[in-house]
Amino acid sequence: MRARDTAAHREAGEGAPAADSVAALESEQRRLVLRHFTYEDAWELGVLLRTLAVEREAPVAIDVRHGARQVFRCALPGSSADNDAWIDRKRRVAERYAAPSFLVGARFRAKGTTFEESSRLDADSFAAHGGSYPVTVEGVGVVGTVTVSGLPQAEDHALVVEALWRLKQG
Repeated sequence: MRARDTAAHREAGEGAPAADSVAALESEQRRLVLRHFTYEDAWELGVLLRTLAVEREAPVAIDVRHGARQVFRCALPGSSADNDAWIDRKRRVAERYAAPSFLVGARFRAKGTTFEESSRLDADSFAAHGGSYPVTVEGVGVVGTVTVSGLPQAEDHALVVEALWRLKQG
């Protein structure tokens, strides 16, 4: 049995952006470029996400990577081992496509299909559901990822985006 995002026991399409929001998600990604992303920044991002999640009583697991190195990982009450599996699957999508996992799924839906049907990738290893974001540095490119799992996919995505904006604004 394939792992399911614990808060996404609803239909997979819930919280999915409409086709016309692909442009908005792409614009968001272009604006969310950092000046730098050190190991200290990665740790700070993880702590920030944990703080936001605790304040909201969000049952999530969090993963922040600098390159292939895992710098921050935590699981909050209410999350499960399934969330760890979802983190890995969403992160692989963000790494492979150099785009937020939410955006990748939206692009497939905008073409009238789904990631699972058309990507030709193993659904047990890749999930184009919201919550994983490539960390991009100005003049360098993608240098890591940040991933959250445990909420409906649009909320996972929004939490990551909020934390990245806060990190960017210093």
